[in-house]
Amino acid sequence: MAQRLRRDDERWDAIVASDLSRADETANIIAQTLGIPQLPGDPRLRERYFGEIEGTTEEERLTRWGADWRSQNRGQETDDVLRGRAMAFVEDLVAQGLDNRRILVVTHGSLLAQLLKGLCAELADKLIDNVSLSIFEREPERWKPLLHNCTLHLDDLARA
Repeated sequence: MAQRLRRDDERWDAIVASDLSRADETANIIAQTLGIPQLPGDPRLRERYFGEIEGTTEEERLTRWGADWRSQNRGQETDDVLRGRAMAFVEDLVAQGLDNRRILVVTHGSLLAQLLKGLCAELADKLIDNVSLSIFEREPERWKPLLHNCTLHLDDLARA
């Protein structure tokens, strides 16, 4: 991702990530590569909390809760709660006047899917690919997607 962002014509003012180590390390690599500041990690960008399911394997879930474990409430954050947390982060950026800056956000797939849905409800509701790039621009009354779930840079790596 860092190499793609360095090659692209886009210029970024800063980067912020979830305060969890994997996202923070990714943001640090990108910040160093692009020579931009890394803002303090934000806990609102953490991955969805999965309740009792957290840290279990598929085999353990099947043993404990059966084949329909996905439809059971095991204390996990709902989409609405997750989207609210993500949108609170964005609203704070806007309130701080940072929406006029080009900010990269590094976060986790489930949260990112809800964040993008919160920014632009008409986007297709589909899995967000790992290491994908989405770019949104703030217009007066809405967020406009310029690029969504793009992984062309991964194709470049596969060819190398």
